Amino acid sequence: MTMMKRRNALLALALASTTSVWAAGATPPNTLTAAEKAEGWQLLFDGQSMADWKASDAPGTFSLNDGQIVVKGPRSHLFYLGPVANHDFKNFELKVDLMTFPHANSGVYFHTQWQEKGWPSKGYEVQVNNSHSDPSRTGGLWGVVDYPEVTAPDGVWQTLSIRVEGMHVVTRINGKLIVDYTQEAKPKRAEGLEERLIGSGTFCLQGHDPGSETHYRNIKVRVLP
Repeated sequence: MTMMKRRNALLALALASTTSVWAAGATPPNTLTAAEKAEGWQLLFDGQSMADWKASDAPGTFSLNDGQIVVKGPRSHLFYLGPVANHDFKNFELKVDLMTFPHANSGVYFHTQWQEKGWPSKGYEVQVNNSHSDPSRTGGLWGVVDYPEVTAPDGVWQTLSIRVEGMHVVTRINGKLIVDYTQEAKPKRAEGLEERLIGSGTFCLQGHDPGSETHYRNIKVRVLP
């Protein structure tokens, strides 16, 4: 099977699975339940527009299709610059659905800031990678606390959650604990990663390289005290 046929088969399977879930009465993507609203969750992406987001380097890497942010193209990063918390988050819980395709490499940054070009220097990157050559897999803190195991095959929707309270970071995939990390007062960082530190800032999605394709939806956040 060619790469294109395999990709199309994975996408068809994912769409079929999604449709069956909706038919069973589940909450449609990019919406909040009454319980979520009561708990303080807010959407960062409504499935209709990327107006609250801004892309660096190569904006064409990010597109909107069927309520999903499609990441495919040259290196680029899509930063949330919208009104929720004035896009400056310190303590929070973030949830996002993601689906990778073969050899995809992406990531979700937090405590970062808008940067016109290059890899974001500020904040942490939570890795999104199930089959890329990079051995750091989905849910790990890239370059700080890497995770070596594949959490799910390509072509399957996964829910990534990131919770930050003070110096404590917890990541989960579909509820499974991936990282439980507390940053030291003066952590040692490799060259080039000196600003991988807890502080405050916004979120961004990574477009890693032209051979990577990742889809995102259901991006929601809850600000914590």
